Amino acid sequence: AELEPITDEYVQKDEDDMGMTYEELTIYGRLRKISRCGPVSMLLNLLNEWSHMTAKQVSDKVKFFFRMYSINRHKMTVLTPSVHMVGYSPEDNRHDLRQIFYNVRWPWQFKKMDEIVKRFECGDKLD
Repeated sequence: AELEPITDEYVQKDEDDMGMTYEELTIYGRLRKISRCGPVSMLLNLLNEWSHMTAKQVSDKVKFFFRMYSINRHKMTVLTPSVHMVGYSPEDNRHDLRQIFYNVRWPWQFKKMDEIVKRFECGDKLD
């Protein structure tokens, strides 16, 4: 989030700037780093976990996360080494061999997610 001046009428909120809550970001991080989920497998996991949302809403949130992740992924490779006290540390200078640049449109994955949402909303069982 970019720092902005605080006024009487405006107080900056990171969650508003990021478009997701810290709780959601923690869930995404664990699924991505620990469970090694990509967009499709993350959607399948969250459809069960976030039953308070429609399948379309969950899909939109996952797509938004991966779009933002792919836009900003290259920045994580130039971070200075630091200490992180969680299992899904963003520190990847030594141990993370994933690619740096991603197609921000995720064409195959997002199309597959749309198919899953349609099937889910029709009541089909997902394997």
